[in-house]
Amino acid sequence: MVTAAGAVTTGDGQMGFLDKAKDLIADNADKVDDAIDKAADLADDRTGGKHTGNIDKAADAAKDFVEGLDDGKA
Repeated sequence: MVTAAGAVTTGDGQMGFLDKAKDLIADNADKVDDAIDKAADLADDRTGGKHTGNIDKAADAAKDFVEGLDDGKA
């Protein structure tokens, strides 16, 4: 079943896998942000700082997405 918002759910009203994942991320947004920072730092270290701008941009986009989940926008 597809809801008006476009989410796919099971016919018996249970939340779908993606809905559960979104809720877990939103409920732990601070921990997810920390993980994003650590992953970005690791990627930056591994690339020798050659792609710092791109890595920072991707990390910011990921954080914005998590923030949207926490605000109920995504």
